[in-house]
Amino acid sequence: MEERSSTARRWTFLTNHARVLVQIARDPGIRVRDIAARCLLTERAVQRIIVDLEEAGYLTHERDGRSNHYHVLAAQQLRHPADAGPNLAELLAVLLQ
Repeated sequence: MEERSSTARRWTFLTNHARVLVQIARDPGIRVRDIAARCLLTERAVQRIIVDLEEAGYLTHERDGRSNHYHVLAAQQLRHPADAGPNLAELLAVLLQ
């Protein structure tokens, strides 16, 4: 089999949205800065992802002084039609093991 060059396209199984959601599910009081460090993203990218997750109905947050406390809405169904069946709680159960 032929070896691929170092310029070969790289991909991963999880999206950045999934990574951010997993971090929040692990620690609902986590700071954006810490999510960014753990997911190897910028803080701005994490902020955009959190907005996406809130707009899609997977996440809410409430202010607690200068910090946020997040709530994962685990009963939500996954968005993509090919992912129909399991809900967010079932997916997170696998990812949080």
